[in-house]
Amino acid sequence: MPSMLLSLLRLLAVLLPVSWALDRWLRGHRPAMAPAREGSTPLPLRQRRRWLLGLSGALGLAVAAAAFAQWSAGREAERIARALTGGEPARAPVLITRYGCGGCHAIPGAPGADGRVAGPLAGLRERVYLGGVLRNTPENLVAWMVNPRAFSPRTAMPATGITEAEARDVAAWLYAH
Repeated sequence: MPSMLLSLLRLLAVLLPVSWALDRWLRGHRPAMAPAREGSTPLPLRQRRRWLLGLSGALGLAVAAAAFAQWSAGREAERIARALTGGEPARAPVLITRYGCGGCHAIPGAPGADGRVAGPLAGLRERVYLGGVLRNTPENLVAWMVNPRAFSPRTAMPATGITEAEARDVAAWLYAH
């Protein structure tokens, strides 16, 4: 949800200057750098208002459609992650904080998870290997989080004490984001 809000704010940052320029045009103001052409006449105020209302309606629909598409894609990714892992992604942010995952890893959408010690965990579902040693499967991801040294004795990743059920929730979060 925060990423959708951020996307909408970025879109708003682009649209506000456009809106200001359209408003200036609607009122018949011309910038100093763009003098009126000889023989040209501005549209009547009523036509400019209709045009602006139509444009703002179209922009509103486009923003709503983009927001819905992003929301829908996020819901679908969470549904798939739940099915793959048997975990609940909504419980993961608290667990990520509790076990200090964000101290080492950058984890998208997890508050404060901006570590630079270990690899970022964005797009984990598309990766082939976990920790450079295991095939990326939900079972292997959960087992890796519970006891990484069982698979790679020299790994820098510590055994955090996370339970298997908690690891499933974190795995669901990572696969959904």
